[in-house]
Amino acid sequence: QVQLVESGGGLVQPGGSLRLACRASGFTFSGYSMNWYRQAPGKERELVATITSPGGSTYYADSVKGRFTISRDNAKKTVYLQMNSLRPEDTAVYYCNRVGDYWGQGTQVTVSS
Repeated sequence: QVQLVESGGGLVQPGGSLRLACRASGFTFSGYSMNWYRQAPGKERELVATITSPGGSTYYADSVKGRFTISRDNAKKTVYLQMNSLRPEDTAVYYCNRVGDYWGQGTQVTVSS
C-alpha cells in the first residue's frame, strides 16, 4: 500500500535550518509529482512547495521563496524540503503529499527562541 513517512522536524531557533524528508513506498515514486504542505494552529493547510516528475520543475509559495528548497532522490524514493532562515511564522505541522491523493502523517516544526 502507499505510504509516505516524514521525518526531520523539531525545535529550531529563528534564523536556523532544518531538512525534512519524506520516504515513499508502495508506488512508482519517479512517476509522481510531490508536494509539501503545512498547517499552523488555527489556520488552513497551505501548499509550500511542489516538485514535478518527470522534469523536476519546482514551485514555491511566496512566503518561503528564496528560503526553502524542495528536491527529490528517485533512487531513494525520497522528497526533501530544505528550510533555511526559519521564522516563527514557519511553525506548523509539515505534510508530504503525492499530488492529488495520499498524505503522510506530518512532522512538527517549531521555530522559537
